[in-house]
Amino acid sequence: MQVSNRLYGLGWDEQREHELKEWPRDMLPGRVLVEHRGAYSVLTARGQLWAQPTGRMRHEAESRADLPATGDWVVAEVHDEDRASIRAVLPRRTSFSRNIAGKATEEQVLAANVDVSFLIASLEHEVNLRRIERYLTLAWSGGTDPVIVLAKSDLAGDPEDIVYELERVESIALGVPVLLTSSFTGAGIEDVRDALAGSRTGVLLGSSGAGKSSLVNALVGDAAQQVHKVRGDGKGRHTTTRRELIALPGGGVLIDTPGLRGLKLWDHGEGVASTFGDVADLALDCKFNDCRHETEPGCAVLAAIADGSLDEQRLADWRKLQRELEYQRSKQDQRLAMKRKQQWKTVQNSVRKVSW
Repeated sequence: MQVSNRLYGLGWDEQREHELKEWPRDMLPGRVLVEHRGAYSVLTARGQLWAQPTGRMRHEAESRADLPATGDWVVAEVHDEDRASIRAVLPRRTSFSRNIAGKATEEQVLAANVDVSFLIASLEHEVNLRRIERYLTLAWSGGTDPVIVLAKSDLAGDPEDIVYELERVESIALGVPVLLTSSFTGAGIEDVRDALAGSRTGVLLGSSGAGKSSLVNALVGDAAQQVHKVRGDGKGRHTTTRRELIALPGGGVLIDTPGLRGLKLWDHGEGVASTFGDVADLALDCKFNDCRHETEPGCAVLAAIADGSLDEQRLADWRKLQRELEYQRSKQDQRLAMKRKQQWKTVQNSVRKVSW
């Protein structure tokens, strides 16, 4: 198989080489740069190719999560100079998932094989701590190292305002690094670049208008992403319209994502526990193992709120995400039950045909 230095710059390593040994030597490994209407731009040793999953791969996929996503390493069979078929997705080391937008219950993989998650919030307005908590949950569940980026520091107003927002964010960060950046002045940009040293992959998560595309431009050094102005009400127009992997000069990779208007949890139990580590630690001292921190006697969490060592809002936020997670799990269980019922019905129909 052909592997170029360019792929190593995108995160290819010896473990990936080992995973390829089962495949014929004429197959090409590559990394998915972007997905567009079922087709994928894949960077290989031969350059950039447009590829589609084979019919067999689509047939065997139990859900969209089994198909390639931006950041995946894939095995491709080349047909001509710029077209290929994707035969397989190599094992994902990490992945970001949410429940697909709308009423359906289905996993959507936002990005794969990510090392660092940059959670972007603009200092142009008051930072939404609830949104940061949700992004932290997604980051921890995905198996990545989260970094909170407070962008547009040049638009924050007085230095006192920056200190105020920094303290608010650090109160819920629980030790997660918090960076102050400005794509206009260049402040903090090198800190972001340093987090990607060693060909690491980062993903940018944030609402529309938070400054993700401006940050990409500052790191790349040119207008790699078109930047749109934000409306007067602070609601930006989506500059990034699809998830896209971008190689940075000097090493490191970024996956830019469209502004996430909705972020429904998928299976993020561990992420909630990590995001609310202060609540989880207190819960270990509760009298009952199944304490819900509501009215139970001997609840260490309620005691901490009473003595002021835990903010009541933190418990309220934890409860909200826990309820959402429990609801999502019940929907997933219903979907699995329906799927198994349909599979059993198919088996029974096959048996009847054979018996006949």
